[in-house]
Parts: sequence; C-alpha cells; structure tokens
Amino acid sequence: MSFDPRHFLASVSEAPGVYRMLDAQGDTLYVGKARRLKARLASYFRGALNAKTQALVGRIADIQVTVTNSETEALLLEQTLIKELRPPYNILLRDDKSYPFVFVTDRHPFPALEYKRARVRRDDGRYLGPYPSSGAVRESLSLMQKIFRIRNCEDSVFAHRTRPCLQYQIRRCSAPCVGYISEEAYRRDLEHAVQCLEGKSEQVTRELSEAMEAASRELAFEEAARLRDQIQQLRQLQQRQIVDTGDGDADVFALASRPGALCISVLAIRGGRLLGARHHAPANGLDLPAEALLGDFISQYYLGQAREIPREVITSHPLPDAELLGQALTERAGRKVRIAHQVRGHRAQWKELAGTNAEQQLAGQLANQSQLSRRFEALREALGLDTPPARLECFDISHSHGEATVASCVVFDENGPRKSDYRRFNIEGVAAGDDYAAMQQALTRRFRRLAEGEGERPDVLIVDGGKGQLNMAREVFAELGIRGILLLGVAKGSTRKAGLETLFVETVDRTLDLEAASPALHLIQHIRDESHRFAITGHRTRRDKARRTSTLEGIPGVGPRRRRELLRFFGGLQGVKQASREELARVPGISATLAETIHRALHG
Repeated sequence: MSFDPRHFLASVSEAPGVYRMLDAQGDTLYVGKARRLKARLASYFRGALNAKTQALVGRIADIQVTVTNSETEALLLEQTLIKELRPPYNILLRDDKSYPFVFVTDRHPFPALEYKRARVRRDDGRYLGPYPSSGAVRESLSLMQKIFRIRNCEDSVFAHRTRPCLQYQIRRCSAPCVGYISEEAYRRDLEHAVQCLEGKSEQVTRELSEAMEAASRELAFEEAARLRDQIQQLRQLQQRQIVDTGDGDADVFALASRPGALCISVLAIRGGRLLGARHHAPANGLDLPAEALLGDFISQYYLGQAREIPREVITSHPLPDAELLGQALTERAGRKVRIAHQVRGHRAQWKELAGTNAEQQLAGQLANQSQLSRRFEALREALGLDTPPARLECFDISHSHGEATVASCVVFDENGPRKSDYRRFNIEGVAAGDDYAAMQQALTRRFRRLAEGEGERPDVLIVDGGKGQLNMAREVFAELGIRGILLLGVAKGSTRKAGLETLFVETVDRTLDLEAASPALHLIQHIRDESHRFAITGHRTRRDKARRTSTLEGIPGVGPRRRRELLRFFGGLQGVKQASREELARVPGISATLAETIHRALHG
C-alpha cells in the first residue's frame, strides 16, 4: 500500500523532533529535524518542490518520528543519525561537517576567541563547545565582543597595528594591540567571556541585570532594552541538552497502550547522548498487564538475540521480575547491569522523552487507515446499521469539585479524529458538580444550532456516562425535535478497567455486549478517551486562568522577592516565559519543585 501523507500527518506531533524518511525496503532516505514536526513534514506534500525533493517524496514508504525536548536537541540527534546512517539525500542536500567549537590559545598575551570546525588534540589552549551550528558560534563570539570587547582580528594583523581599528571605535574591542588595556585587565575580560560560554555566568548576568535596572530608573529605556536582549542571549548560550550530559549508557523503554493498540519505544543513550529511537508494536494476545508485557519484551529484546547491553536499563513501568532480569543481563554482558524504574535528574527526563515518543507512535498506529476502516465496519455490524457511520460525536464533562466546568465535543469520521470540528463549552449557571445539568446545557447548545440548520449532523452520538447522561440526551433530542441520530451511552465498569464498560443503545433498557478485543469497542473507547482528554485540557486551562490574576502573581510560592529575582535573572517577563524548567531552577531561591510549578502555571 502506498504512503498516505494525509492520514500520517493527522497524528504527527507539533513538538520539535527528528524524522527519518524510509523507502519500501526500510532503508533511510533522508534524516531531518524540525522545530514543529507537523508543519515541516506537511511542507513536503504541498506546494512546488524542486526536482530532488520530488524524487525523495516519490520514494517514501514510511516516516519514523522521534520527538525531542528542544530544537537544539533535535539538531544534535539529526547530526548523529546522519553520520551513522549516511542517507543518500542528506549527502546530496545537506552539509555533513563536524560540530563547531570556540578555541582559546594560551600562547598569546592577548588571545582571541577563535572559531574552529574540528576539535584537534593540542595542549596550547582549550576548546569550548560543541555548538549545534556555526551560526550559534558566530552569534556567541559577536555577543562576547559586544559585552567584553574581546578582539577578533588575526594574529598577523594584531602584530602590525599602530593605531586602533574600527572595532575599537564602535566599542567592539578594547584595542590591546596598541596598549589601550593591560594584559591583566584583558585576561579578566577574556575569562568572563569564557565563563559565559561555559554557562558559569551568574555573577556576570547579575551585573547586567543591575545595570539594566539602573538604566530603567534613569529612563534610559533604549540602553535598558539593549541590556535585556544581552541577558536573554546569555541565557540561550547557557542552554544545556538533557540528552547530552556527557555521562551515561542506557536503553530507555516506554510502553503506551490504548484499547486494541500498543507501542514500546526504545531510546538508545550512549555517552550521555541520544543516538536514536526505535518503535515496536508487539502482539498482546494474552492481554497481559503493562508491567508483565514490558518485562517479557525486554527479555526477548536482549536475551533472544545478540544485542549490545548497556550499563543501565530504564523502564516506564516497574517490572515484576526486575531483579531476575538484571542478573541475567549482568551474566550476558559480563558486568553489572542495573534495571531502574524510579529515576531522577536527566534519567527521569530520558524516561519522559521515551514516553512521549511511545504516545506519538501509538497515535500514528490508531490513525492507520486500514485499522480505522476495520473498526468502523465492526461498529456498523454491532449496531445493526446498513452502512458504516460517517460521523461520530462524543460528549464528556470535566470539572474539579464543580469548579470551572467544561464540556467537550469531539468528532471522528472515516479518517479518525476530525480536530477542526472539536468544540468546548464553558458551562455556566448550573449547580456545582451537577453533571446531568452540564450535559443538558452542552447538548442543547450544540443541537439547537443543528435544529436551526447550522453544522453537520452526526450519525451516532456517544455520551460518556451512565443512564442519567443518556436519558438527558434523549430529553434534549425530544425538546429540539431531533430524530435519526443513534444514541450510545458508555458507562465505566466498577473497576473502571478498559473492556468492562456497559454500553446503552438508545434506552437504558437496551445494552450492547462486545468482547474486550472487539474493534467496535476499541473505536468507542478511543473516541471516549479523546473526549475525556479534550475536556480535561479545557477545564485545566479555564481553572488556571481563573486562579491567576497576572502571569506571575498568584503562583504558589512566588512572592514579590522571587518575582523580582525571576525578572532580573531572565531580563524580563518574556525571558521567564521562554525558560525551561531547568533554567528556572537556576534562579536563586527557586527550587526544582517550584520551577516545575512556575513552568506549569505559565504553560498550562
């Protein structure tokens, strides 16, 4: 079956990451990175393309996606994969050089910060980096010249100067070539620049922050804005990769599952750097719990064939036989192998990233056209319809003890989720916690428009809830005169376990019994879970908006002093919003837990 970009793009994440384009034999054609994966991949399938890109797109049989935490991280992973896989279209279309560095020599009394493409072993200086791109290096050097006025001329030019050059006139150099600065003072400025490039610039940044505040008090707003931009640029220079820690060899396993589908993603970390990800969709014929299934998979992954065994195996779920499996891997590898589930620091971030990739890959599986067609046909048979339903709608209610109640409406058609038709309803004027009244208000608002001739008509309406919600839907339809739409209520079982739901068709007296492995039940569970996700996301956004009077005020644990430190550290509110959790935790007085709270409040 030929590659269908429309169905593939429907499930691709908007996050940054790396994509691999594969041909029919499974060989890698091209490796690329993107700030927004969905937008970048969509560009290959629309608009005018050059001849080489058209040839590439014509050979695509599959696209594998790896989500990363930042665009910089994606770029480093992209370069690693290009060097390992040597894809033919990367060789033709992309420069494949090594990472750039900044070099500082010890042999000159007034050293310059030099750009170097390759790291060569030498003992007459030190290297700083690597940087993700040559542009990042040149931007860094330009910034150091602005702040510390470090020279950027060649040694031959430096040796023959008799008067200051233009760089001195525009305050980009302190003119050490003609003795305008002492060697001691120049070395101090150079060391400050090096500390900034190494990420050890807290004291330097505090000085800039104080200068910015002083300029603001004196109404020198242009100078304050310039200093603010410098602070933000320094923060960007200090950004570190969570997958480039320089330490750790590990394989990270994460399992994600939905009714009728599951995915296990494996991230390979070597020397602290992410080398790639692989995704597997093993069969679960015995309906094993996630922990047992993941343990069996890891056993076969290492012991069933010859594979490199790292020093550490990190899992998304606790394994029932972790100790036994660890002993077996230790014997096979000839050294200690640790199996861990509870991890902290960058290992916890590796585990989170593996889980994100597993969820992304699982979404792609669920959007597979052949699987969707099979599920819609199974639902037609289960409901006794003449043709498969063309449009399904599902409603759900979400609130926190009656606060910020939100109803969601999600839509599925033969292509899966139709997100352009998703709707949320802010519920007002009902008693706190009254799900029946909330459902009545949402259904009335939705289907009153339909009765007035607005919007598309669903073939099946699914309400997440039991008999009460279904009866409320029947009352709304009777009041509005809506006919010809089949009603389906989904009530969770006593244990709330997937596969034990009770399905009510049209009335509470008619139930539908489906096997746990039924594709029709999997489709109903899929749209029910999507409706729940969409509702709770809207509820949290509405609740958090109501609880915050301003961007930073109202965040628990962030008082006037910490707000001042945050603004000073990042040079303004925009810098705080752009900061990662790790960067927030570096602010004096901000713990890792509080940084997580701040980041969650600012980003929902």
